[in-house]
Amino acid sequence: MARVKGGYTARRRRKRVLKLAKGYTGSKHRLFRTAKDQVMKSHMYAYRDRRQKKRDFRKLWITRINAAARINGLSYNRLMHGLKTAGIDMNRKMLADLAVNDEKGFADLAAKAKENLK
Repeated sequence: MARVKGGYTARRRRKRVLKLAKGYTGSKHRLFRTAKDQVMKSHMYAYRDRRQKKRDFRKLWITRINAAARINGLSYNRLMHGLKTAGIDMNRKMLADLAVNDEKGFADLAAKAKENLK
């Protein structure tokens, strides 16, 4: 069987990996083997954290809503229950935005939630 030299293809593959590893420290951006391992690990982190990011934002929104609700004399779960019974269907992202940027509007929503709890 004839010998196959993988010069062009192998060089192109190695250059692609090393280009992806640009910015890593030490041998992780210089040596192909360690760079390849780190790039694979980085892709795994990226895949995982695209899902994790959604959880993190939801946690942040809930924390902001809870802080604003307590200023208005409610806990987070009582506020959410009051809004649901009042028929106000608003997602947490919008509620958190109201809590940060429009305290008066959020206070009105909290008052409506309080009314419906009684």
